[in-house]
Amino acid sequence: MRKIRVGVIGVGHLGRHHLRIYSELPEAELTGIYDTDLVKAKAKAEEFNTRHFENLNLLLEKTDAVSLVVPTSFHFSIGQAILKKGVNLLVEKPITETVDQAQRLISLAEEKNLTLQVGHIERFNPAFQAIRGMNLEPKFIESHRLAPFVPRGTDVAVILDLMVHDIDLILSLVKDKIRSIEAAGVPVVSESEDIANARITFEKGCVANITVSRISAKPMRKLRVFQKDTYISMDLLKKKVEIYRLVDAGKVEEQEETVVGKIPLESGKSILYQTPEVTDQDMLTSEIKSFLAAVREKSRPQVSGEDGKRALGVALEIVKKITEHMERSGWEKRY
Repeated sequence: MRKIRVGVIGVGHLGRHHLRIYSELPEAELTGIYDTDLVKAKAKAEEFNTRHFENLNLLLEKTDAVSLVVPTSFHFSIGQAILKKGVNLLVEKPITETVDQAQRLISLAEEKNLTLQVGHIERFNPAFQAIRGMNLEPKFIESHRLAPFVPRGTDVAVILDLMVHDIDLILSLVKDKIRSIEAAGVPVVSESEDIANARITFEKGCVANITVSRISAKPMRKLRVFQKDTYISMDLLKKKVEIYRLVDAGKVEEQEETVVGKIPLESGKSILYQTPEVTDQDMLTSEIKSFLAAVREKSRPQVSGEDGKRALGVALEIVKKITEHMERSGWEKRY
């Protein structure tokens, strides 16, 4: 199997992990790195036994695919340069700053027949992966993503920092158009929203209620899915899945191997409690391996540019709704 020549652009906190994983994967050949901080670039190149490039174009000439791990404000300009050079691109979330920019990257990738994958890493969470094969028709979804405060990342609203993860997961579960969005949020310790809630209603009636906070005492990442006869609880932090299903009592024995508990009901049905096996795996490694497979096979990536664009569009609409809510409520706008 021919190795794919890869590079990493941006070698900060997350970029270093991309470097580490590429250097360990047998299907990848780590060609080099680029960062405007030459001191940092030299240090990381030495650490991972690769080359640092002082010129981005020189790196792109020697690679088949790259990870773009820089601030969102640079995603479009650098992403465009990468695709124009004929190099496949894995860009961290959110895909760009605007939907128009996202569409332009998507169109360029299609024109060049290149892979464009967006780094919505929660798609590769083992708990979420465990339910992928289920027949899901959600009627109500509730998500909570709470994180302790850290200064890094507070230059953007919590919607684009944290909520965009859950938006992407929900959009991947609900195959329907959005009817309406309601949202509220407030800045507490930074210049943009630190806590927010959004309610998304889809055309066929499904409702998603999303809460995020980056000023919580304890972290939490939970996603709960409700549909006819089924309730699924995913703990994305602990990587655990619990499923409660209503079934005819006569069908319980057929599923005995996977049943952890059951509650008989007078109606002749039973509630089955199941905990599907979750294969623990590093999410970023899974994401990068998926990207390399899409590059090699010329297949649609698991998280496409279109997926990233749709998640961004919903996130920006939520930011807009929050701004309108703050103005109606008389909150002082500090940004």
